[in-house]
Amino acid sequence: MRTIRVARYDARLVGRSLSWLVRNRETTNFTYDLAGLNRDQLCWFVSAVTGAEIGAVRSWMTELETDQEFHATLTGRLASNPTRRVCASEPHLARRYGWYAIVRALQPDNVVETGTHLGLGSCVIAAALLRNGHGRLTTIDIDADSGHLIDGPWASVIDRRVGSSVDELAKMRDVDMFLHDSLHTYEYETKELTAIEPNLRADAIVLSDNAHDSAALSHWAEQSGRHYLFFKEQPLDHWWPGDGIGVAWAK
Repeated sequence: MRTIRVARYDARLVGRSLSWLVRNRETTNFTYDLAGLNRDQLCWFVSAVTGAEIGAVRSWMTELETDQEFHATLTGRLASNPTRRVCASEPHLARRYGWYAIVRALQPDNVVETGTHLGLGSCVIAAALLRNGHGRLTTIDIDADSGHLIDGPWASVIDRRVGSSVDELAKMRDVDMFLHDSLHTYEYETKELTAIEPNLRADAIVLSDNAHDSAALSHWAEQSGRHYLFFKEQPLDHWWPGDGIGVAWAK
């Protein structure tokens, strides 16, 4: 019986893996949708972190999901991406819906992100800022060719910086929301947190992407007297086990 249960689980995983190998072309930074229950768990996570009503959080996520201009524009930009042969052909936002809802709930004026990559997350944050009617995003990456997806109305609220994220974070002032999404090692994330900490507003919120890989944010939250929570993804019909969001905020 034990062998049968393991075999059934492994068979599903192998089937999803083979399907992905045939249909998908991503080599890193895998994108996918969330399972339905996990999507609702993300709504409750955002509600707990921001204090927003659960109904409002669900409506914000639906708002982004049904934004046809957003999805059509990003699909077009992905088709013209120089690395399109190793990237997704359409946007799958997964945990980034949570980023969007957090921005909609907290109404920040100054958002800072490290690790632009293609700019999918940057566009999600910018879309929320535009819906809010105020606020700007500064996104930082060491790669001058990053940010290919940043276009259209979203580009109007995004400031791109190229260089060392640690050096650039030291220049930021009055930051309402910070998102670490660059080099996911404990040492480097800690350097970013140390650099940005003096420049955070008292009520700032700090997010760490891929927080399942590092305890840097949870340790920093404990040391600085903040709350901390973690959300774990459950991808829909994908072999990847999912990433997650770590969030620290003032008590």
